[in-house]
Amino acid sequence: MLPLWLEPLTRLIDAGGVVLVGIASVAALLFSLALERVLFFRFTYRRARRRLVRRWAQRADHHSWSALTVREVWARELITRLRRPLPWLKLLVALCPLLGLLGTVTGMIAVFDSLALSDTSQARAMADGVARATLPTLAGMAVAVVGLLFTTRLEQVIRREDQRLHDRLARAVEENDA
Repeated sequence: MLPLWLEPLTRLIDAGGVVLVGIASVAALLFSLALERVLFFRFTYRRARRRLVRRWAQRADHHSWSALTVREVWARELITRLRRPLPWLKLLVALCPLLGLLGTVTGMIAVFDSLALSDTSQARAMADGVARATLPTLAGMAVAVVGLLFTTRLEQVIRREDQRLHDRLARAVEENDA
């Protein structure tokens, strides 16, 4: 007898096969990275942005080539920290439909294998097998769509924050000169 906490996992494997567990694992990793980015943006990034603007405003030189280069380097470092997990998010989003397709192919192979072993063609068994084979595709596409929406939104936020950061740094100089 299985522990109670493993029962949903066994039902998941029965419904869509082992590949569905892989899709669920990728989805958990994808959404945990997304949650980490939200928390990073809300807490860490905003504090770091304020510190950077204060540090820039406290500088004596704001207009020389070296000062503008320093400002650009500081801004790039901060935006890079915000952008850091984006390639991993994109990889996980791209992986989900592929895992779904893998589940469909393995499920269809199992359906045809079971039909070859039985002497009669059972329409009900074939329908159940096809349903089992398409479940991973549906799950993979659903996770990919939600992940794609988040990734696109994160890219928009990064572009917006890049512009806002440069605007705030320029405004800090104007306020300091006035």
